[in-house]
Amino acid sequence: MISTKSMVLSGVFAATILSTPYAVMAKAELPGDPNVLITDDVIQDVRGWLENAVVSLSINSQNKLRKDMSQDEIDAADKQWRAEREADDQPLVAAILTNPLSSYLTQVQARSGGLFAEIFVMDAVGLNVGQSSITSDFWQGDEGKFQNTYPKGPDAVFIDEAEYNEDSDTWRSQLNMTMSNAERQPIGAVTIEVNLNELARRSGQ
Repeated sequence: MISTKSMVLSGVFAATILSTPYAVMAKAELPGDPNVLITDDVIQDVRGWLENAVVSLSINSQNKLRKDMSQDEIDAADKQWRAEREADDQPLVAAILTNPLSSYLTQVQARSGGLFAEIFVMDAVGLNVGQSSITSDFWQGDEGKFQNTYPKGPDAVFIDEAEYNEDSDTWRSQLNMTMSNAERQPIGAVTIEVNLNELARRSGQ
């Protein structure tokens, strides 16, 4: 006759066996250094679709609209954005997400076939101009993605460290670049979150 204690222990053992594959499931391996995987060819390809007129027109338009904003006003706009993310009424978020630039960036992300996880463009003070999906904040001016690009000149490129995304089981890195006009004057910046696993797969690494 099997004792109650044995039955309990057997149940615990069975539950452990059943749950183990999920508990010890290994996450995707980092496919390589983002600075190696994101080659000059990848950057040139990105620059190609950023040449669409809707990008520069949208940045220039917002620069004119917001050129006299104080830091207090920028902070207030960022605070409003964060609040709207949790609210039913989202006038600021809706205005950005439904503009022509956001529509274009959403199309680019969709056409990338999983290579780009997120794309957003910033103006001369680091405020979002357009984005493929809603970002956590509206102002990027205090972050490396902006500070290591726009203030550094027209050719600045900053590739951030790889980060693991648990939801998609992929490694990602942000490719950040200065956006410039025809006279090679900086007008803003752009961030493209690259799926490094997909990039490595396409490059045969």
